Amino acid sequence: MYNPWVKITHWIGTISFLFLVYTGIEILMVHPRLYWGDVGNDLTPALFELPISRNYHHNGWTTSQPFFNSTHSPVSAGRTYDIFNENGWGRSLHFLSAWVLVAVGLIYLLSGIYTRHFQRDLLPARKEMSFRSLARDMAGHFKHGMAFVRGPNYGVLQKLSYCLVLFFLVPTIVLTGLTMSPAVAASHPWLLTIFFGAQSARTIHFFCAVLLILFLIVHVVMVIRSGFRKHMRAMTFGS
Repeated sequence: MYNPWVKITHWIGTISFLFLVYTGIEILMVHPRLYWGDVGNDLTPALFELPISRNYHHNGWTTSQPFFNSTHSPVSAGRTYDIFNENGWGRSLHFLSAWVLVAVGLIYLLSGIYTRHFQRDLLPARKEMSFRSLARDMAGHFKHGMAFVRGPNYGVLQKLSYCLVLFFLVPTIVLTGLTMSPAVAASHPWLLTIFFGAQSARTIHFFCAVLLILFLIVHVVMVIRSGFRKHMRAMTFGS
């Protein structure tokens, strides 16, 4: 039987995550370039660029002119096209959704520890980590989907994927998000050290988000394949 706190935090967290995806894409459209290191802007080389808005342009600048006759003089940088700029509301809603997800995550973490949900349902046993057990579970998933297991009695692949999401991807995406805040980074400079700079944190944040989206897609597909109504009833008002 699913713990009521697991159900509640599951759905609030899912809604918050969908808002984060929507606003995150909007924020990325404003500046669809990712960097590595401490700084990055339109005039510095990007690690890679994403052609997801009209802000993605090569050579969309007027000829740069130095302001002073010195080696490190600032230069002019005028765009030759109108840019997409909807950053205000997107960032505000993104941060609000993020704090909701953090609050829900803390409730889920505490309830999971108190009810021993993690130890009982999510942490793989040593015998489950054998090659034979992993191969059998993988074959069962390909053949039967989530019908291969019932309720919270997850298979080893599900346990490993849930642990990866809950104990690595989610903490990493939260910490990298905080690292991109100048105020937080100024008061906690160790964040810049462990994530190799603010722009590196933004890039790591992006890849973690992509992995979480892929996890959500696979999760939904498996639920549909193995009985959508049954699983929705179990995760809402059923048992």
